[in-house]
Amino acid sequence: MTRNISTTLRRRRRTDPMQAYDALPRPLRAWMAQAALPWSPASCRRIWAKARSEGERADDILARLARAEQKALSRDRLSLPGLSRASLTQSKG
Repeated sequence: MTRNISTTLRRRRRTDPMQAYDALPRPLRAWMAQAALPWSPASCRRIWAKARSEGERADDILARLARAEQKALSRDRLSLPGLSRASLTQSKG
């Protein structure tokens, strides 16, 4: 299949999303694997790098991500009140 080569716009460089995910620190990958929201590796890497530059420990950064996710979920008008990851995992087991 041919591309539209008559454009003067620069092509966007496409990165491999799995390669970006694999390049993340192990604790961050583990957190993303169980996250309720579809976080991008780029946004998680930005949060991780900023917090590390401020001297935060890995556990504190993961807690910061969890708080951000809970805040986003609480803003979601379609999410059920009182529904949390803990209640979901307890009901499965």
